[in-house]
Amino acid sequence: MKKLLASHKELFRSGKTRPIPFRIEQLNKLKEAVLAYDQEIVIALKKDLNKPEFEAYTTEIGYVLQSIDHTVKHLEKWAKDKHVKVPFFVLPSTSSIRYEPYGTVLIIAPFNYPFQLLIEPLIGAIAAGNTAVLKPSEYTKNVEEVISRMINSYFDADYITVVTGGREVTTELIESKFDYIFFTGSQNVGKVVMRAAAENLVPVTLELGGKSPVIVHEDANIEVAAKRIVWGKYINAGQVCVAPDYIYVHKAVEAAFISEVLKTIIAFYGPLPQNSPDFCRIVSERQLTRLIGLIDQEKVIHGGQYNMEQLYMAPTVMKDVTWDDAIMQDEIFGPIMPILTYDSIEEVVDVITSKEKPLAFYVFSESEVVQNYLIDQIPFGGGCVNETILHVSSPYLPFGGVGTSGMGSYHGEDSFKTFSHQKSILKHNTKINHGLMFPPYNNKINLIRKIFK
Repeated sequence: MKKLLASHKELFRSGKTRPIPFRIEQLNKLKEAVLAYDQEIVIALKKDLNKPEFEAYTTEIGYVLQSIDHTVKHLEKWAKDKHVKVPFFVLPSTSSIRYEPYGTVLIIAPFNYPFQLLIEPLIGAIAAGNTAVLKPSEYTKNVEEVISRMINSYFDADYITVVTGGREVTTELIESKFDYIFFTGSQNVGKVVMRAAAENLVPVTLELGGKSPVIVHEDANIEVAAKRIVWGKYINAGQVCVAPDYIYVHKAVEAAFISEVLKTIIAFYGPLPQNSPDFCRIVSERQLTRLIGLIDQEKVIHGGQYNMEQLYMAPTVMKDVTWDDAIMQDEIFGPIMPILTYDSIEEVVDVITSKEKPLAFYVFSESEVVQNYLIDQIPFGGGCVNETILHVSSPYLPFGGVGTSGMGSYHGEDSFKTFSHQKSILKHNTKINHGLMFPPYNNKINLIRKIFK
């Protein structure tokens, strides 16, 4: 690891990664690589997660291609020194902010979107002028293998390196003296990463998760809400950090909502989702075993079936769920939809705000008063009104958590900023030297008091 870091730091110190034309060239090379390995990535995602080609392309491959194009188009503007005002008492002078790359960054990706969640932060790291070490998820072996070949084929090893392996390798990586660590994964592992980074005073971005709520108010368009919630809940078999975790439905529309949800599941995946080409699989036996333990079969009104050999769990709906149920103790990260009900919107706000801050929040209501009230009252990383998940698709919106759901943000310009240090610079004129700040101070305090009033 020391040898690896030394080679990266040597390249960074050479200044080769800093010029904007070099960064744009590398981004275009990354796009070329993704296009060249397009079908291999699709096949690998199918093998690891049974991900249909439509989802593989829209949420992983096409997503990063769009991100690269957006970054290349705007990079020169983002990277320019930003001139800012100066307080009058330091005139004549100028002030500016220069975006400086950190150096060598470590990017650790999870298993649920094993390609996109590795390459998307890499785009920001390249755009900011860093070198990068990539750690794909060991749970998606086929994607890991394709990424390793792709990066090795297109980039020098002292510029971008893929490191593979299990927990021991990850531990060695996070304990090394990188200049920045970007981690996407669970809260428990996030704590381990942050603890290790603290030993070397390495700054981190943590993209974690949590129980992201959905509120379906009594005035919601139930048919639309059901379709968009079912899509958001069961895409990638629920293995999405911003998936709707649980649904609070107003009692007045509970029956109508459940009816639409059940109809929608069948419309999307057929009467036997196990045979659907559009329904993903759970990543491992360990994860499937964990999910099985969350289901209370007495509260299941749809689904509940599973097949360990095929790593399959059916789209499952549970009714009459309470906060005492196992399903409500931690983030689900699977295809189980718990439904709770409410009478008072204020009551729901009290309950949600008593829990940890979620990564995402979704509200379905036709009332702007209700929408704005909930957005104002509930803290969350990002979210949607009358939609789920799609806020993460915009390069113009920062994506990140708050509290235990994460720290820091990325996507679009925020990716560039995340991997850049904002260096503050003040340039003072030498032709005028009033000496106000220099000793002896004598009665200068009176003038200073007037200035700072």
